[in-house]
Amino acid sequence: MMEDRLKNIKKSRVQERFPGLKFTDELRQRIIKTIQQEQERDEDIMLAILQLLVQKKTGYELLNHLRSRGVKKFEKNEGFLYPFLHSLENKGYIVGEWGENNEKSYFLSSKGRKLLSKVETKPSSFSMDIQEVIKGVMMNEG
Repeated sequence: MMEDRLKNIKKSRVQERFPGLKFTDELRQRIIKTIQQEQERDEDIMLAILQLLVQKKTGYELLNHLRSRGVKKFEKNEGFLYPFLHSLENKGYIVGEWGENNEKSYFLSSKGRKLLSKVETKPSSFSMDIQEVIKGVMMNEG
């Protein structure tokens, strides 16, 4: 998204508005890389999933909400989300239940709500707590 906006900026327009700005390709690539790294941190993705699953959602709904938050991790491999959710379910952070239309919906368990509450009220514990959960989930996938 941001990369497209950067690509669409015409040099003449930039030079008109900011005559002293030297916007090299190297600088542009560094900016894009930084933006992508910030958007794709596993901790941020995990927090987004926990926040979104405060209310019941199907995997498809969750994917759409993650996309709207700028999460691109599942763009090219949407199927990766489901083993991830299954691992979270096995660890007790979320609950999955099958509906009438053979769709599985997910929502936070009490354990997941406690983790979410903890990382939202104590940001300093965020990285450590979420990293432990992610580590456990990723080990189950391999």
